[in-house]
Amino acid sequence: MSYSFSITSAFILSLMLHPLMAQQKPCMYEEKMRNQGLLEVQSEIKQVLVQLKYATTDNFMHQNVYGCLTKAFLQKETVNKLAQAQSLLEIEKPGFHLLIYDATRPLSKQWDLWNALSQYPPKIRRNYVASPQEHSIHNYGSAVDLTIADEQGNALDMGTPFDYFGKEAYPKAEKELLKKGILSKEVYQNRLLLRKVMQKAGFLPIEYEWWHFNAFSRAEAKKRFQVVQ
Repeated sequence: MSYSFSITSAFILSLMLHPLMAQQKPCMYEEKMRNQGLLEVQSEIKQVLVQLKYATTDNFMHQNVYGCLTKAFLQKETVNKLAQAQSLLEIEKPGFHLLIYDATRPLSKQWDLWNALSQYPPKIRRNYVASPQEHSIHNYGSAVDLTIADEQGNALDMGTPFDYFGKEAYPKAEKELLKKGILSKEVYQNRLLLRKVMQKAGFLPIEYEWWHFNAFSRAEAKKRFQVVQ
């Protein structure tokens, strides 16, 4: 009788633990990144916040694209630059944080984003998502999408959401949009602050996305690093 009871109890216990064990299973993409020498950002820079938008439904696809990938990984050199940017931000605004929306992006996920914008011809689509055939700098762990958060962790107003596909998100159009009253002075100053600390730390902004910064050019990233599949 006790033998039967112990078998039943063990079976019930295994069913109870199954979801927990599933949650603890290592994420394939995160393991790949660690094996390639990429660093998990928050373990290196405690002040930086992370909310990977493609691991939520709060993105232009309105679905979780990343699945188990919820941590931000970057190349060591990129993490070092990001640490400098966070330090510069704290000098400008004590208590403020960089808030990462996207970091290293596996190439397989790059295809998902590219294919989701099929309404645009490739020439236009490249303004928003790099062609997977050419690779994104995100695929090499050398680009980061981010904003600034205040002392409470609330994102500052940047005028548009992350991954907004429109002129209002273009850094190159900001002065024109400010003059027309489409962007407020507060939004403009917030964007300038983000670019100031990122550029001082060695990052390169782009023309079409206020949130995107490259640690290296695509050619340099390809030369230095292996693509994350």
